[in-house]
Amino acid sequence: MNIYLCGMIGSGKSAIGERLAADLGWTFYDLDREMDHELGRSFHELVREQGWLAFRELEYAICSRFARKHRSVVALGGGTVRYAWNRDILRGTGTMVLLEADLAVLAERVRRADRPRVNPGVSLEEDLQRIWSATSHLYRDTADLVYRTDAGGSVEEEVEEILSLLKARGVG
Repeated sequence: MNIYLCGMIGSGKSAIGERLAADLGWTFYDLDREMDHELGRSFHELVREQGWLAFRELEYAICSRFARKHRSVVALGGGTVRYAWNRDILRGTGTMVLLEADLAVLAERVRRADRPRVNPGVSLEEDLQRIWSATSHLYRDTADLVYRTDAGGSVEEEVEEILSLLKARGVG
């Protein structure tokens, strides 16, 4: 069984995932990093050159590999519907945790990370709102657990809370 962290870009998937895996003694994987490794460059360059859909096949193949792993914590991609594309692969192979955060918090984190935008013709806040509006039901309908990451706690406190919630569900 695995633990999959999903949510919008900037929601804390990687930071929480790395710490969660370390606390559990499990392996940590990050979809974005795996795609970068497979491409030999940042997948964001591919997105800037060819658009968001260009990496779908690669993403699908990597998620298939994740589904075959056990005792792993996996940070899935950011603010696109990629999770919806892959949920048929990942369903039944682990516990899905949706990490939520306020859109203003996410916007600030995205600005600092200089990530490519899905809808570059609108403000970042509007871009994130459009993404969340289009995908939130997909995340919520499939997530086994929803956790808010911008409630003021440190990463360590958030991981402790998530671990407690997962253990209450018999995971970990």
